Amino acid sequence: MSNGLDQLQERIDRGTATAGVVGLGYVGLPLAVEIARSRFRVIGFEVSATVAAGISAGRSHVEDVPTAVLAELVSQGLIQATTDAARLKDCDVISICVPTPLNKTKDPDLSYVVAAAESCKGALRRGQLIILESTTYPGTTREVLLPILESTGLKIGTDFALCFSPERVDPGNPVWRTRNTPKVIGGVTPRCTAVAMAFYGKVFDTMVPVHSPEAAELVKVYENTFRLINIALVNELAQACDKLELDVWDVIDAAATKPFGFMKFTPGPGLGGHCIPLDPHYLSWKMRTLQFRTRMIELASEINAEMPAYVVQKASDALNDRKKPLKGSRVLVLGVAYKKNIGDLRESPALDIIRLLQLKGAEVRYHDPHVAMIVDDGHTSIQGLPLHSDPLTDQLLRSQDLVVIVTDHAEVDYVRVLREAPLVLDTRGVLRGPGGGKLVTLSGVAKG
Repeated sequence: MSNGLDQLQERIDRGTATAGVVGLGYVGLPLAVEIARSRFRVIGFEVSATVAAGISAGRSHVEDVPTAVLAELVSQGLIQATTDAARLKDCDVISICVPTPLNKTKDPDLSYVVAAAESCKGALRRGQLIILESTTYPGTTREVLLPILESTGLKIGTDFALCFSPERVDPGNPVWRTRNTPKVIGGVTPRCTAVAMAFYGKVFDTMVPVHSPEAAELVKVYENTFRLINIALVNELAQACDKLELDVWDVIDAAATKPFGFMKFTPGPGLGGHCIPLDPHYLSWKMRTLQFRTRMIELASEINAEMPAYVVQKASDALNDRKKPLKGSRVLVLGVAYKKNIGDLRESPALDIIRLLQLKGAEVRYHDPHVAMIVDDGHTSIQGLPLHSDPLTDQLLRSQDLVVIVTDHAEVDYVRVLREAPLVLDTRGVLRGPGGGKLVTLSGVAKG
């Protein structure tokens, strides 16, 4: 008699397996779309009835998923969404893509993961594969999810499979999408890994198996810790160049010509998004439980967290050079999303910059072609919320005392901005050259 995983393998091979995706945000919805494109039927699970209804009607709320693509898959019966967790019983494969935020003390908040695991427990049957995709600390899959699922009496590696496979979504990236980004997978047992490889191997172009879920969990945290530390290094370099009266962009561009042993990172106004500012703290927390201090993570986080204040100080200095105090000055923040060409405000340094400018007495407005409005989410103390994006007219640019380029969206004509605005602080290096004495960068004032 075949066991549960043998039966699941047969359904995967025949293409008759049904997939469930728990959490239909910027990770879960693109994953659901790619699974459906592989001709597996997908049931998406959402706590938001509004989101679930929209997806079932073929409307996408995620920038990386065009509504036309989603609508076609919905019309073919390949994707549907629901708030009913009982329907997890209908799913052969369940991918968990829920948030993993930090609490106020920067400790992991696994409440969403635990809630999803409890829902899976209530629906668990023989022949199911559970895959956690939410970024977390090494040990979560085995120490948190496995006991919950095994409490049903079903056996891991025989009745059901459990794996970790880190999401590697880069919102707005036109080249590396869900399907062509290599997919790391680590199962609790070798049989778990093999079953997950069989399923995801039909969805992703390249599969990368590792020997355990702990290894897969650490892969994701290491990837973003690598970026955190290198961004901190280049942000510190920008400040060093400011003291040395050197152009940090010239230094970086020249260093990047080395064909080996160097990877180009660029400075900016601070870190944003859900991954880099948060994920390394999962590793820090885990290592603190083992009496080990991750000193590089702590220092890099401190350097990057100080960048919004550094930007505001540069703004104040630039205005002072023109014999104008920051207090009472009109400042336009250009771009508020955490990265270019998307509308995501999560952890955006622009929010800290606006708040700090307001605390200094500046009159702040903003323009962002991707963010129509900044609302009060309970986590920001920006004054005058909601704030609305102003049209980027010549009149607006001329009326400001300072324009601060925070997010370098491709739609903006920065040459025009420099031409019309009386003074520009460029935190992204999108403007080069003397700038007629009107251009200030993170590493000094461009002369001209």
